[in-house]
Amino acid sequence: MKSDLLMNFSVNKENKIVNINREFSAPVANVWAAWTEPEILDQWWAPAPFKSKTKKMEFKEGGQRLYAMISPEGGENWAVFDYTSISPKTNFKHSSTFCDAEGNPNSAFGSSYWDITFSEKGTSTIVAIVIKRDSLEELEKIIEMGFKEGFTSAMKGLDKIFEENAK
Repeated sequence: MKSDLLMNFSVNKENKIVNINREFSAPVANVWAAWTEPEILDQWWAPAPFKSKTKKMEFKEGGQRLYAMISPEGGENWAVFDYTSISPKTNFKHSSTFCDAEGNPNSAFGSSYWDITFSEKGTSTIVAIVIKRDSLEELEKIIEMGFKEGFTSAMKGLDKIFEENAK
């Protein structure tokens, strides 16, 4: 298993964008499935020790994923993805908004707009992610909340899934 996987994370405050490029030691079909199937997403989407729990998911244009990140103490932080564009095994786009357990938005945080592209690189897959925010204040709020650290932790969880599947 490759131990030197690409992980680039940068913040462009002027354009209110986070750019992430992450390499996975798995074929694009497996990486795509991990990002688009709730049974797999729930195994890695939350940073440890949190867990992810999907309440409902329709991976299609106009569909949604409503899920919670659950703390070790049982606290639930809900969010909803609204899928806007899907090009199978290549790219998908969605907004991400904090909400309540019924999917009603929490306006205190605004939304993130994700553009996720998958490409093969030999036996690996590169996932290129562009996350746009409406305001610099919103961008700085998610960075201060530990987005980079949490997302990096979740990516390591996904690496473990691919390692287990390779055995």
